[in-house]
Amino acid sequence: MERIGDLIPEAARRLGLEEELRLARAIATWDAIVGERVPAAAGATRLRRIDGMSLIVEADAPIVAQELRMRTPELLEAFRTAPGGIAATDLRIGVRRV
Repeated sequence: MERIGDLIPEAARRLGLEEELRLARAIATWDAIVGERVPAAAGATRLRRIDGMSLIVEADAPIVAQELRMRTPELLEAFRTAPGGIAATDLRIGVRRV
């Protein structure tokens, strides 16, 4: 008997969905880190994509983006060490256009 969580990566590889699975894990990791470290920004940011070693993040408001910028080293370190994270070296933050 095998756990379903152990089977998903292999199934994703066979279906050519490795990148999508990697991004989904990274998004969940980002959401958890922001919720833990910057609770006021929880739900107001989204990890949109990973571009090389850069996290591309969208914030709902300029004040949220500024808070993330001020905490960039802390957030990158937490993301690097978290399950589902990567050793990103750059955090690019844009503000959502309404």
